[in-house]
Amino acid sequence: QVQLVESGGGLVQPGGSLRLSCAASGIISRIYVMGWYRQAPGNQRELVAGMQYGGMTNYADSVKGRFTISRDGARNMVYLQMNNLKPEDTAVYYCNAKSSLKEYWGQGTQVTVSS
Repeated sequence: QVQLVESGGGLVQPGGSLRLSCAASGIISRIYVMGWYRQAPGNQRELVAGMQYGGMTNYADSVKGRFTISRDGARNMVYLQMNNLKPEDTAVYYCNAKSSLKEYWGQGTQVTVSS
């Protein structure tokens, strides 16, 4: 089993920045990709950014150039640096991890971008 715990969400003004953190614990040796998803009210959950353990990353077009995913393997942490935030970035953000057998989710952290 893998446990994921997010932190770092909050209220920020348009143009501001936040950094989300995801702490992974459990049998993480089987995880081959981790990422961040988000879900706004009335919308489907969507991929924001993903990182394979070889280092390859991918981003949603809407966040390219503004968001950066990174990983600290020694601490089993994954981060999402979010810059130049926009009101349309408002959502619950979820940490995600995938193994060959299963997919894991954190409980989510709310990000609200509003003036």
